[in-house]
Parts: sequence; C-alpha cells; structure tokens
Amino acid sequence: MINSIKKDNYEILLAQAEGLFANENNALANLSNASAMIRTTLPNTVFSGFYLFDGQELILGPFQGNVSCVHIALGKGVCGESAEKNETLIVDDVTKHANYISCDSAAMSEIVVPMVKNGKLIGVLDLDSSVVGDYDEIDQEYLEKFVAILLDKTRFNFHMFGVED
Repeated sequence: MINSIKKDNYEILLAQAEGLFANENNALANLSNASAMIRTTLPNTVFSGFYLFDGQELILGPFQGNVSCVHIALGKGVCGESAEKNETLIVDDVTKHANYISCDSAAMSEIVVPMVKNGKLIGVLDLDSSVVGDYDEIDQEYLEKFVAILLDKTRFNFHMFGVED
C-alpha cells in the first residue's frame, strides 16, 4: 500500500513536471520549481536541490532546505561520487557512509541522480531525508524519469546575464 501511494505521488509529480516545463525552458526557473515540487511531493525531505557542474566541481544551485555546502569536488561526497560515476546513488544511512559530506545534521538518508545532457555532465539532483532508509528503487526509477523530463525541457545556458568580471 505504501509503495502504491509513493508511485501515485510520483506519477502526479511527473505529470506536473511535464506541464510546468512544457512552456518554460529557463534553467534557473525550472531548477527552482523542480526543487520545490520534489520537496512538496516527498514529505520527509530536508533538502531537495541541484549541484551544477562548472567544468571543475559541483556548485550549489537552486534548492529547498537549510543552508548547504557550496563546493563539492568530483568523487567527494555522495554528490561528487554520483557525478563522477554517472550513476544514481542511494545511501540508506548517511552516518555509516564513508564518503558522506555532512551539510545538515537533519539528513539521515540520501539519493543523488546525475544529470547528463548530450553526453555532458550538467550536475546532480540531491535529495536528503530525515528518515533512515527512506529511498529505494521506486524513488530511483521516478527521480531518474523526473530528471529526464527536466533535462529534455530545459536549456542549460548560464550566460544569460551578459555580465563579465
């Protein structure tokens, strides 16, 4: 029954993503709305957000949650490991994960989904839960679908301000 409710919630999330991103391709707008949608859908979420690859490291992007780590090297932490390996990682208990970077003591479990478009690393979707063992294969399946919709509908062009230092 719980898995059925979880799947139903994810189906609604995917439908909302299709609708919301259908007429909007701005990366900051879509990433911001995506993090809010996920946080609303998954009630145990204490962090829902994105780390974006700047060519050298992951940099904190739009998110919902408490203040978080800003710079993450590839291979470091669950986010850096997911980005480097290009695979979704689920950590049931962050206190027992050797490569975990603690940004928020409320986080007990984590799932990170890499974001790759046209063979290029864009970043990762990072979710932290206040519950140990909160993420499973259902979360992985639907969050990977969610990221696919987001990547398909979004233009990742961060030279939008025309300002240089």
